[in-house]
Amino acid sequence: MSPQDYVQQKAAASGSSFYYAFLFLPAERRAAITAFYAFCREVDDVVDEIKDPSVAAAKLGWWQKEVQQAYAGQPTHPVMQALMPHTQTFGIDSHHLMAVIEGCQMDLNQTRYLDFAGLTKYCHLVAGVVGEVAARIFGQTDEATTAYAHKLGLAFQMTNIIRDVGEDAMRGRIYLPLDEQQRFGVKAQDLMQRTYSDNFTALMKFQTERAHALYDEALALLPAADRRAQKPGLMMASIYRTLLREIEASGFQVLHQRIALTPLRKLWLAWKMQALGRF
Repeated sequence: MSPQDYVQQKAAASGSSFYYAFLFLPAERRAAITAFYAFCREVDDVVDEIKDPSVAAAKLGWWQKEVQQAYAGQPTHPVMQALMPHTQTFGIDSHHLMAVIEGCQMDLNQTRYLDFAGLTKYCHLVAGVVGEVAARIFGQTDEATTAYAHKLGLAFQMTNIIRDVGEDAMRGRIYLPLDEQQRFGVKAQDLMQRTYSDNFTALMKFQTERAHALYDEALALLPAADRRAQKPGLMMASIYRTLLREIEASGFQVLHQRIALTPLRKLWLAWKMQALGRF
């Protein structure tokens, strides 16, 4: 299997909303974003799939060395072999990849966040930086687009956190800020025991309103000059925001299940943004 085949398979197998946005890109940009996304999946999977924290930490340490080696001209992993031909073209620096790894390391060392400010630092590493790199690959021409990309990444990550509350709690991780849990009278034990309540619903409504506000703020930050080039990000925004509304419509039934859109619906939302330019 060639490095290109490997990253294509990795991206497609994830079933992520991101994959549907990639389909409409020109070949070189699609190859670059697919390789970068596969890198993100590889390091994220270390945290999600390796149960022993010390083994996971060692594996992330290996990835840090692999990034350094790759930028020194000696990539050994197929993901890095597929990504490196695109790094200069699209301005992907080693510090971008190191930031994503650092975010995954936080997952090994920190399972609670005192407040939204602390959570935002984590989101910056695992989502904001990813958004920044993606915007460059999509064809950013205006420096102001970076702020849009970071804000949109935060909106995506908050949507993921809302969707995965139950799943994350079963892994011992709770991303909802502790001070906000206390304000709404929701305990970590409630989440781990999958206990629904009016308090939980109120907490989730609060988180969802914040996420919607982040989408609005992100879209307001996107310069008109880059709107066409950034259509893949807007496709993802359409898909993720539709998912957020589905979660709302379910009454926030996220503790015992993972709410998702069908592949066909994701493809339709992506096509609608590509062809018609609207959500």
